[in-house]
Amino acid sequence: MKQLLDTHALLWFYLDDPQLSRKADATIRDPNNVTLISPASYWELAIKISVGKYKLTESFDDFIQHSVHDNGFTILPIEPRHASPLVSLPFHHRDPFDRLLIAQAMIEKLAIVSNDSVFDQYPISRLW
Repeated sequence: MKQLLDTHALLWFYLDDPQLSRKADATIRDPNNVTLISPASYWELAIKISVGKYKLTESFDDFIQHSVHDNGFTILPIEPRHASPLVSLPFHHRDPFDRLLIAQAMIEKLAIVSNDSVFDQYPISRLW
């Protein structure tokens, strides 16, 4: 299975945070699954760090290396076709980063690992 991590799922997995559900943790750790990270996630995190809403215990570059690359996760590039659903996507969710994750999941037919139940209002599969 191919799965796309929501930003908090990436953070909680890397930090071994108990907020990550057991099912989500097992899904991410399963070597038979391909785990994808959208640039929207590290863009969102960089913005939150820059405005003081989040703080890492290591440099941003080290975080990306350790949380994404060292875990063997794959970056899912944002392509113009990923923006197409955003034109007509209902505004159940107003967060622009999450909306892009939803659109990428729709186009690529991916499950999203997220605790955000609003995602369930879209034609995607959410794992938690």
